[in-house]
Amino acid sequence: MNIRTLETFVWIARLGSFRAAARRLYASQPSVSARISSLEDELRTELFDRTGRKAVLTAKGRQLLVYAEKILQLHSELLETVASPDAIHGTIRLGVSETIAYTWLPRLIEKISEAYPAVNLELDVDISLNLADKLVSREIDIAFLIGEVSQPDIINRRFCRYPLVWVASPGVELPAEPIGLADLARIPIITYPRRSEPYANIRSLINPMNHPTQIHSSSSLSTIIRMTVDGLGVSALPREILHRELASGALREFRVEASLPDLVFNVAYSAAPGATVLRAVAELSLSTVSDDSRESERIV
Repeated sequence: MNIRTLETFVWIARLGSFRAAARRLYASQPSVSARISSLEDELRTELFDRTGRKAVLTAKGRQLLVYAEKILQLHSELLETVASPDAIHGTIRLGVSETIAYTWLPRLIEKISEAYPAVNLELDVDISLNLADKLVSREIDIAFLIGEVSQPDIINRRFCRYPLVWVASPGVELPAEPIGLADLARIPIITYPRRSEPYANIRSLINPMNHPTQIHSSSSLSTIIRMTVDGLGVSALPREILHRELASGALREFRVEASLPDLVFNVAYSAAPGATVLRAVAELSLSTVSDDSRESERIV
């Protein structure tokens, strides 16, 4: 009985599948099965009921899970407290919304690599809705996303916020500023995908105008920016991702009589036993944002 075997047992219990646990642990399914068979031989009891499609814990398996999670938690705390950062290894799967990929991601990777040089990072850039689902299903370990993940075993911490600015190509003719909502409703708008928070906020802004506004949605920020530069519509985006387009004159800001809520990003991660390193990485990302914000305020 060793840490690797107990970790394998816990992930099968959490994911309900030997195959899913093998993918999570970057191991072959036969090796995962062999670890559990060895553990069952050592304890002389069956830990999983394998008669159905899912791997379901037996009564003894449920008893072992309580102890296994405690052992993994203590092991994680031991490494975090006593061991050199070089001794902490493994792979952390970061789920990142594209806005964060445009802004904070390089600094986050640099900080994590400095603190934990033996930890590998696996990046998954996706929309916030998908990242929340992936975090709940344990396909990723940490998510940087808009909004919160409402699950009892998920910790949510405020990460950063971005005000939205309205932008358009200089070739697009606009009414006098500040543009009224009735006039805005007559202009094609390019924005985040359906079911996203920015899309819903824009809809709530223009729907009372009773005008069939064209709203083009995309899950790709680069596509939204490209379509806006090409004059296919106007967009409301964080200024922080538009430095190049605004500086070159490819896009220009304009004012609207009503404002949109800021994009508020959270870092979310599992509170499950053994998540000490995940918590440390999340705290590291939060301190990075906090330090940079204080530096910006000092310069101003």
